[in-house]
Amino acid sequence: MPAENITFSSALAAGERASAPAKSLSFLEGVAMIVGTNIGAGVLSIAYASSKAGFLPLLFWLVLVGCLTTVTMLYVAEATLRTRAHLQLSGLAKRYVGGFGSWLMFASVCVNSIGALTAYMTGSGKLLQSLLGISPAIGSLLFFIPAAGVLYLGLKAIGRGEKFISIGMVVMLSVLVIATLLKDTTQMGRLLEGDWRFMVPVFNVVVFCFSAQYIVPEMARGFADKPEQLPKAIIVGMATTFVLLAAVPLSVIALSGLDNISDVATISWGQALGQWAFFSANIFALCAMLTSYWGLGGSFLTNIFDKFRLGNDELPLRRFAVLLVVVLPPFVLAYSGFVSFVNALYFAGVFSGVVLSVMPMLILRGARQHGDMMPRWQCNWITHPLLQASIVLLYAASAVYAIASLLGYLPAGW
Repeated sequence: MPAENITFSSALAAGERASAPAKSLSFLEGVAMIVGTNIGAGVLSIAYASSKAGFLPLLFWLVLVGCLTTVTMLYVAEATLRTRAHLQLSGLAKRYVGGFGSWLMFASVCVNSIGALTAYMTGSGKLLQSLLGISPAIGSLLFFIPAAGVLYLGLKAIGRGEKFISIGMVVMLSVLVIATLLKDTTQMGRLLEGDWRFMVPVFNVVVFCFSAQYIVPEMARGFADKPEQLPKAIIVGMATTFVLLAAVPLSVIALSGLDNISDVATISWGQALGQWAFFSANIFALCAMLTSYWGLGGSFLTNIFDKFRLGNDELPLRRFAVLLVVVLPPFVLAYSGFVSFVNALYFAGVFSGVVLSVMPMLILRGARQHGDMMPRWQCNWITHPLLQASIVLLYAASAVYAIASLLGYLPAGW
């Protein structure tokens, strides 16, 4: 029996999901999946989340968290390249860490995805209300139809959608930033305002902004025919993400000041620039939410298939049933009154940040000991124990702060 069939059979015996044949992604589609997933509700909320701390503390966290998240994503990338079966994060955790690790990772995926998709439902409703004058619920429904429709079509449709919309977002954002810099009311001195004592709460929203860890296994599935491009796509995608995440709050704060930022930043940004910019900024925001919805929603869907061994995720009726589990609860939560836009991102970032600071390290360690093959690319020096310990301590301290601020012992950030 060929080695591939032996590996496939042993994977099934171990309870791993037998993935459908991979549909190849281009390098640009892979980069766009990273950028599109990251540039979602987070880019719209970090200006408001830093309205007390200011731009410089935000920039500090964008640099630090961006670098550390890239490191943990590369851990996951190496683990996927050592694994012949196409497993999602919860599946990798089960194979290399054990049952408890698998459930912990699956819980992280659930919390982060539901928090994100709830925020997108809320934010899209507000944006379409401001653009079209319709009710927020109707606006969310209009957003929901294309968001869920592409999610149903699968990985290749998501990759193509991310590519075209991400290119459009970069163009729109470039025009808006240039217009902001040329506006006579823009004051760069506003970027120096703020209070560093409020910098810690900003961390957790920034963690959410770099939320593309969840899609690395799905990208690996699309790069199965050219695995050496996976780490390159991650690094280029994360560098592009940093530039875009820094540009939006820089422009909004310099133009409007810290006291005049709405929780969905593009609303106040567009109002300050004029009518054309109001529409452009909010169309950009809708695109950002849409691409991130596809990335995180797609990861959540395939993690459900993986965790509960539901088989081929491209069978139409089965995929539709799981899709309902993914997309309906966030829509209901968005209008339950229990969760605000920024808080949904904040607490999703807290929980998922802690889990994703530890689990990729354990998954990589297990993959190096029990993986199927030696990959052509490895992490090398970024697996140094001192760096790993620093990552864990930083995310753990942030979680402690979040709990203390929720209980009223420490100040909140906005």
